[in-house]
Formats: sequence, C-alpha cells, structure tokens
Amino acid sequence: MSDRTPPSAGRLLVSGCDVLRVPPEGACEILPARDIVVADGVIEEVRPTGAAPDDDTAEVVDGRGLLAVPGLVNAHTHSPMVLMRGAAEDVTVEGWFNERVWPMESNLTAADVRAGARLACAEMIRSGVTTFTDHYFFPEQIAEAVAETGLRADIAPTYFSSGGRESLEAGVKFAETWHGRAAGRVTVSLGPHAPYTVNDADLRTLAGYARDLGLRTHIHAAEHVEQTQSSLERRGITPIRVLYETGVLEAGVLIAHGCGIVEQDLPLLAEYASTTAVACCPKVYLKHALSPLTPVRELLGAGVTVAVGTDGAAGHNTLDVWEALRLVALTQKQAVRDATWMTVSDTLRLAMRGGARALGLADRVGALEPGMRADIVLTDLSGPHCRPLHDPRAALVYSARASDVRMVIVDGRVLMRDGRLLTVDEPALLAEADARVARILDTSHGRAVQHYDP
Repeated sequence: MSDRTPPSAGRLLVSGCDVLRVPPEGACEILPARDIVVADGVIEEVRPTGAAPDDDTAEVVDGRGLLAVPGLVNAHTHSPMVLMRGAAEDVTVEGWFNERVWPMESNLTAADVRAGARLACAEMIRSGVTTFTDHYFFPEQIAEAVAETGLRADIAPTYFSSGGRESLEAGVKFAETWHGRAAGRVTVSLGPHAPYTVNDADLRTLAGYARDLGLRTHIHAAEHVEQTQSSLERRGITPIRVLYETGVLEAGVLIAHGCGIVEQDLPLLAEYASTTAVACCPKVYLKHALSPLTPVRELLGAGVTVAVGTDGAAGHNTLDVWEALRLVALTQKQAVRDATWMTVSDTLRLAMRGGARALGLADRVGALEPGMRADIVLTDLSGPHCRPLHDPRAALVYSARASDVRMVIVDGRVLMRDGRLLTVDEPALLAEADARVARILDTSHGRAVQHYDP
C-alpha cells in the first residue's frame, strides 16, 4: 500500500484574480481583483490585490483575467467506469444493468480499475473537480490513483451481500487502513450497494461499523420510483424506511439518486438531516427516461443536504460537474414549474458547499475562505460562449465548459497549469485504457456481478 503524497505546497499566492464567494445562504458574490494567500495547503487570506507587500517566499500564480472558484465536488461517481464510456446506450434500466454493465464489470481486474481510476482523475482535474466520492470495487486501486494524482476523494468499497462475510470485512479493513491517508485527502465511507442487493442484517452490521469507526455509509437507495413501488409491494416499506430501520440513517449516509423518495420518507430523513445527504445526477435520469427526478426542493425543505454528482461514465458519459450542475438547475425548474427556483447561486452552492457537506468535509472545502483547504479552480470566462459577461455566476451555471478551466490547485499544490496536467501522464493513460477495453467489453461469457431485480 502506498501513502504517496505530493510534496508540501509551502506558500502560494494566486494574484489578481476575481473570486467567487459562496456563502452558506443567499446570493453568491464576485469579489474583484483579489489575492488568495495560501500556506501549507490552507487559505490564509483573501485580500484586495496589492493590499500587502509581495511575499518573496511564495510561489506566485498570475490570476489576472481569471475567476477563482471553489473546486467542484462530484458527490457520486464510479470513476473506473470511464472504461465503459458509451458502451451501454439506448437501453432500459434493466438492460443497462443485466445485459451491459454488470456483465462487463465481471471482467474487471484490479489493474483495470487502477487504469480507469487514473484516467478518471485526469478528466476530473481537467474539468475543475477537486473532490469526488467514489463507490466501486478494488477500492485500494482508486485510493492509489487519488494519492498519485493529488486529488481529494471519499472512497466507498462496493459491497453486495452475495459477496459474503469476507467481502464485508475486506471493506471495513480498507476503511481502517486508508481513512485519512494521503495527507488527509483520502477519506473512506462504507459502501453497501443498495437495499435490494444488501440484506437487512448486513446493513445493520455495516451501520454498526460506521458508527464505531466514525464513518458514513454511501448507498444507492430509492434510485427511482419503481424501486420504491417494488419495495412497498414486496416488503410493505420504502427503501428509505429500510435505511431508517437498519440504522443506516442514524450512522450518517450519502444516498445516491433518491428519485424514488416519497412524502412518507421525508420525516425519516429530516430526523437525521444533519448527517444525511442526497446526490442528484440528473443526466442519467434523463437518459433512462426516469420520472420523477430527485425531489430537491422537498429534501432541502426537510433540512437534508443535496449535492451534485455525475454517476459513472457508463451512464453519464462524462465526469463533468459543470454539465451536471447545469442539468440540476434546468430539470429542477421544470420539475416544480417555477423559473425562479434553483437560482444560479443555489445551484453553485449545491456543487460546492453542498458537495462538501455531503462528504463530511464542510470544514475543509467548498468555499474560498480563510481556514479552508486551498482547493482552487481558475476559470476563463473570456470565450465567445460567455460574452458579453453580464453575470459571471450565470455564465458558470449556463455557459461555462470544462475546457474553460485553466488551473487547478488542491491542498495548495498546482495539479494543472495553463491546461497542462502536472501529476498525470495523459498519453500513457489513454494508451493503457485503449488497450484494456476490448476484453472488458466482451460479454459473451454470460457472467455478471449481480442480477438487477429490485
């Protein structure tokens, strides 16, 4: 096991940039012409440019003409699934799982997951994602990729009850080994897959481990309303009630999707709102023709944190949180038939502070403020697709592209400068991924990691 950590960032000065201020509530603001002072990976000060003498000991980053934003948080993904990008299109949910993805996943080796995770890290750095939460197999390989590339991640080892006690205990051991490593950039959640693939006894056991270790769980639940209806028919209770009765909500949980959360679930979620979050990944719901969507307004009304995710690239095709947050804004406006709902400020807050809260990292990331870790993304909104620039906040939500990201800093260390990745050998990653995909995509063997029948 590696604990590779990028060398200490020392002192850093991001000079002359505009800064997006993301308050816990209310409108975001653009602070013009600011210097961001960083020491040992922590933001010391955000001050007007020229307000203090130059620090000769600091590495200086010229931010003039750029907008500094908090690093985006991808609150739910399966990073190695980039290897299956575009390989499961125009199919039903059942076909996606049973005919394409779960058969392909039965082919995966640890080396495949390592290659996929590294490629995913490169994609996320390029698009300004500085933190992501993962839920997948071979979690050690993902953790190694995070440690190498300099990103920040919360990693949940996927567990199915069909894997048995040995698999469950392996996930707990991973958590005990990796939580807090890579200078704190790697954290761990426990990862029961879903109430329909993990039995109640195992959910109770994992919730107990989570409480004992001070961790959260990360689980797919009530992914769409048909799952909720099926649970009601089979068991007489909703998937959220299952999480409530097995102690998963009490332990603290990040729920992926939640499109099938219904009114009777809201009081259960509200009871544990301070440690419960839901990740909304709207592109995959649109692709799979799911309705309704994640009930964001109702969840926020119940005090539950909502964050933005991409899901895996086998469904979302990209790990681009700009795309995902834009779709959150658009779909939620339509869902509640209110054009004044999900404002640009609220949308940005979900993808930054909301993501940080969902991962239990609200005291570290999600805003550019003194005391926070220096996870900074410099964006260039000078392109024709953003001009004239009446409102940079609106441009970030509705116009900006991943390609507008110019520089990415995590923990005070520059991971991408002027569009050039500094911690990743991108051509080698692409060549390795291309060499692996033919074997991964071959489903002629008839195997699958599970059978989808919630």
